[in-house]
Amino acid sequence: MKAILAIEDGIIFEGKSFGAVGERTGEIVFNTSMCGYQEILTDPSYKGQIVVMTYPLIGNYGVNKEDFESSRIWVEGFVVREYSELPSNWRSKTSLGEFLEKHGTIGIRDIDTRALVRHVRSKGSMKAIISTIDSNKESLVKKAKDSPGLIGKDLVKKVAIRDSQKSGDWDADDSRPKIIVYDFGVKHNILRMLGSLGCKVHVVPADTSSSDVLALKPDGILFSNGPGDPEGVPYAIRNTKEIIEKKVGVQSSKSKEIKAIFGICFGHQILSLALGAKTYKLKFGHHGGNHPVKNLMTQRIEITVQNHCFAVTPDSLEKVGCVITHRNLNDGTVEGMRHSLYPIFSVQYHPEASPGPHDTNYLLREFVELTRIKD
Repeated sequence: MKAILAIEDGIIFEGKSFGAVGERTGEIVFNTSMCGYQEILTDPSYKGQIVVMTYPLIGNYGVNKEDFESSRIWVEGFVVREYSELPSNWRSKTSLGEFLEKHGTIGIRDIDTRALVRHVRSKGSMKAIISTIDSNKESLVKKAKDSPGLIGKDLVKKVAIRDSQKSGDWDADDSRPKIIVYDFGVKHNILRMLGSLGCKVHVVPADTSSSDVLALKPDGILFSNGPGDPEGVPYAIRNTKEIIEKKVGVQSSKSKEIKAIFGICFGHQILSLALGAKTYKLKFGHHGGNHPVKNLMTQRIEITVQNHCFAVTPDSLEKVGCVITHRNLNDGTVEGMRHSLYPIFSVQYHPEASPGPHDTNYLLREFVELTRIKD
């Protein structure tokens, strides 16, 4: 079936559909990973986005039961150069096309993704639409222009859990660290890794009040990844600020019940905003599994997994008592920070990977080790 991808600036790409049929809008971004499409599709941070894969052949190893990062697909649409209809892998249970169709996600294939990505790099991320039901190009461009976009929009409420989920042994009297995870769209591998590091984990909804979280008496709090504009979730910023002021800030310096606070991606932005720093929208974002980052503390180069459209301004971090710990080597943007006085640190990329290289797994281990320190 014919499918059309239209961008708000009037550029049109015609191809063939695979997966579901229909019409979906979203901000178009590109991902530079060579594999890991199943994890990308099920990453809640991609809510509101149409994802273009730069690697030309997608779908050749199918879809399996192990590589989910959430319970469903979150991307608004999926764009590839060549789709492999006959997957070949011993773990494969279904084809990518069947997977997209099951979850109602539209895919478009057989378009010049190189030309599309060059256009997005030049013009920046824009609103777009994929349709298998409307062939009127002017109509599609107008629909793309009229779609809501990402700025100021709360997408977290669409992907986060509504009820708390805790490990069955949360209340057990033992020495394992008790970790609260604020769910802004948390990936499964973050929870897997915390469990493998010996933690008791309690996942709470994104709008959980600071008082409810503190009543659980955690050793550490992790602010997760998530989709969209961090300024679109003022309740998360407010609750984070209250937690910092009550338990790790100046007012309680003699009684630091929370031993460490860690933020990942969207969580990094929420922490920064709560501390008083500022965020801004990147031209076309960072999405992929091969982004070089310099650790300014060790001077080592780390290859990282990234998925974000917003970043924190460096000057604003330094004004609120934070030290920049990581920089992106492609564009110099902030990739990590640490507070100069309090046990608060965060990174803009994904140390849990999945998919991608595992260069930065040490950060989750460092977080957990901080929560084990005895008063």
